[in-house]
Amino acid sequence: MRRRRKPTANFGISSIMIGAVLTCGIIGIIGARMSATASNSSQPGARPSPTIVSNPPATQPLAATPTPAPALPTATQPSPTPPSAAPALSPTGTTPTIAVACLEGLVWEPATLVRVIDGDTIDVRINSSTERVRYIGVNTPERNQPGYSEATQANRSLVESGPLWLARDVSERDRFGRLLRYVIAGEQFVNLALVEQGMAQAATYPPDVRCADTYLAAQQRARESGAGLWANRPALVQPTVVPATGQQCHPAYPDVCIPPPPPDLDCRDIPHRRFRVDWTYGDPHGFDGNRDGIGCER
Repeated sequence: MRRRRKPTANFGISSIMIGAVLTCGIIGIIGARMSATASNSSQPGARPSPTIVSNPPATQPLAATPTPAPALPTATQPSPTPPSAAPALSPTGTTPTIAVACLEGLVWEPATLVRVIDGDTIDVRINSSTERVRYIGVNTPERNQPGYSEATQANRSLVESGPLWLARDVSERDRFGRLLRYVIAGEQFVNLALVEQGMAQAATYPPDVRCADTYLAAQQRARESGAGLWANRPALVQPTVVPATGQQCHPAYPDVCIPPPPPDLDCRDIPHRRFRVDWTYGDPHGFDGNRDGIGCER
């Protein structure tokens, strides 16, 4: 009986061993399949998952949407504005636009008004310095002469009407160190406007004579209409006499052409009567003995 039980025990042990081997085999097969799957997914030629192909990331439409595009034209829109504003912002790069033939070709410089001295003289600031400017080709009454206040006020109204521009003719300064200039204020040619208003007379000081004919034509119109200082004062001054080319005229006598001495002249030597004497330049011939600003009154 004891011998017949041994084969049973051996059979049980063999069954357990076979079961263990089968289990290991199954586990090995499963592991091999999992490894193969993982290996296939990591291959370069592996097909991407359907989820990635059919559904792009949510951030891609935002990145591709050209929302900043409308802002670019808005940002660049102000660029055409500076050219239209350039004359106001950069006066040194422009010139005044005024249609007076005798001013063509002149070089203009900007200036700032400091004060009005009288009808034909102002102080201005050019860059960082202050200069006294005497208008070219015109004369207004001096202090204590009839019309002084009216001419000074007329000058003030003109030069305060806009930005100042200055241009020279031939001479840079007079003998008193004042700048000799044509003056534009805004859209007004100040020298000419004073003559047109009858507040100044044409006065020819060679060699600065490029606007002499323009002044004379304006003065004739002012006289005929009785404008300004010409009203009710026809005998105070003689009309301006334009000197012949090359003839020298002394600036002390702005309304007539009288050469400087020598020789010394007196009223018997000239045809003019009751002409203005500008004491800024003295009276080299002594025509104005009583110093009232009128020469050869009798």
